[in-house]
Amino acid sequence: MSNQEEPKLKKIVDAADGLSLGISIVVAVLLGVGIGLLMKNLFNTPWLLWVGVFLGVAAAILNVYKAYDKQKKSLDELADDPRYRHKKYDNEDDEDDKY
Repeated sequence: MSNQEEPKLKKIVDAADGLSLGISIVVAVLLGVGIGLLMKNLFNTPWLLWVGVFLGVAAAILNVYKAYDKQKKSLDELADDPRYRHKKYDNEDDEDDKY
């Protein structure tokens, strides 16, 4: 019974992971701004706010890259699956001999 439920849960987790990308971008930038404001007020240096903003944007870009890399690996696995290959590419040499 657990084998039948596992794919359903996997689809839900993958869908939630895809939705969470947008949320993680916003959270990363807001945390960066919050850290920047904290450092600015703590050390009384105005440019530390921009350091926090930069760190937040860098974290958001890293989240996007990780999601892209995960999606690319998933699509590469599908490309290697024989069910999704088009036959004309598998027998390309045989077709050239016919003409």
